Amino acid sequence: MRTAYSVETVRAAERALMAQLPHGALMQRAAAGLAAACAGLLRRVYGARIALLVGSGDNGGDALFAGARLARRGAGVTAALLNPERAHSEGLAALLAAGGRVASAEAADRAVRSADLVVDGIVGIGGKGGLRPDAAQLARAASDSGAVIVSVDLPSGVDADTGEVRGTAVRADATVTFGSYKPGLLIDPAREHAGALRLVGIGLELPSRPDVEALQHADVAALLPRPEAESDKYRRGVVGVVAGSARYPGAAVLAVAGALHGGAGAVRYAGPAADAVIARFPETLVSAGPPSKAGRVQAWVVGPGLGDGTDARQALEDVLASDVPVLVDADGLRLMSPDAVRGRTAETVLTPHAGEAAALLGVSRERVESGRLAAVRALAERFGATALLKGSTTLIAAAPGARGHHTVRVNPTGTPWLATAGSGDVLSGLTGSLLAAGLSGRDAASVGAYLHGLAARELGDAPVTAVGVAEELRGVWRGMLTSGR
Repeated sequence: MRTAYSVETVRAAERALMAQLPHGALMQRAAAGLAAACAGLLRRVYGARIALLVGSGDNGGDALFAGARLARRGAGVTAALLNPERAHSEGLAALLAAGGRVASAEAADRAVRSADLVVDGIVGIGGKGGLRPDAAQLARAASDSGAVIVSVDLPSGVDADTGEVRGTAVRADATVTFGSYKPGLLIDPAREHAGALRLVGIGLELPSRPDVEALQHADVAALLPRPEAESDKYRRGVVGVVAGSARYPGAAVLAVAGALHGGAGAVRYAGPAADAVIARFPETLVSAGPPSKAGRVQAWVVGPGLGDGTDARQALEDVLASDVPVLVDADGLRLMSPDAVRGRTAETVLTPHAGEAAALLGVSRERVESGRLAAVRALAERFGATALLKGSTTLIAAAPGARGHHTVRVNPTGTPWLATAGSGDVLSGLTGSLLAAGLSGRDAASVGAYLHGLAARELGDAPVTAVGVAEELRGVWRGMLTSGR
């Protein structure tokens, strides 16, 4: 599992460690890891042209000490100092002693444009806002040069705590971060600036509860529900699906597909698209009556393609009045009563995309997309529910008071190919099946998003369809269960 900690937490851990170490030892650890990573990105170190973009903070010191190590191995290292009077004096002395040099203000642009590798040490993890004009000019020169760009700890110009990018920021090919991942490295839009991530351990003692975490393959495999010898369809979980309408019968079919391929013991469908559902999945248990009369379920999925008529509103109210976990998506998000959601005793999972989240929070879509971490936390807090915010990075925040609610989860398997009609309907059914199997809202949403993204990735770099993703889930399940043994 990848865990990320806030700037405040990381700095407190650094202070505690520095109090136990000789002067400069912590920076030397970071510089050694940075130099090794840079060397690994070059065809050869000897004779390579390396430019350092050096700010006034510790990241600049890391870059200078790493540059000194590379210069001792025969690289031609040139430092462009953004603020010469405040450059790290010991790091600068080490670079010059190793044969590196400092470019004049006039020569800095030329040194960057001719480099094989550029090290971005402009701004540290405490930086806020975009780059200043002189730094932005060098960042553009690095981008135009075609050189490999390596950022120190995080790309300069992005917000380490939130992932926000307010202005010009470095776009790195790789980011070497120290001690811990920072939330911004895992969350868009900053994640898109970070490139490949490499974590260098420097001995920090960090709290057991991170601010952000990303489940990995083994974590998801351990959470997957597995049938036991005495399992029957009810023990495995029966999920109810209230979706589709005369205009959107396909939404019902896709939600049911996600539930069936997501491991549900049985799926009950209640809605007007029963004929379309049965034609595709004859094992589905259908009902024409209200959801409360459909039969026993362990969780409900409501909303995809539901429309906004009287029947849709009544069905939603019926589901929210139940005493089992409920997932609300799509049209259900528009129609639901916030008071009804907050008043539920069983878990509720909301799965909006950015536009739906903006409507729920009363803010602009742009604000949600630029501040995804704040938005998902606000959704969970406002509605007292687990929130799964879909998008370029899918985030999951648990309801206040739930276990682990302080830590937001980031799904690492997302792909732009999932931006296709019906994809969210499949995710809703899949996540609903995991709720019915007994996973918490937080775990069901996390595992569902992970499997959904993995299924899309298995289809390769080509246009995918929601049906294709749903069908690929069977193979993904098989692979996950096998690897988890």
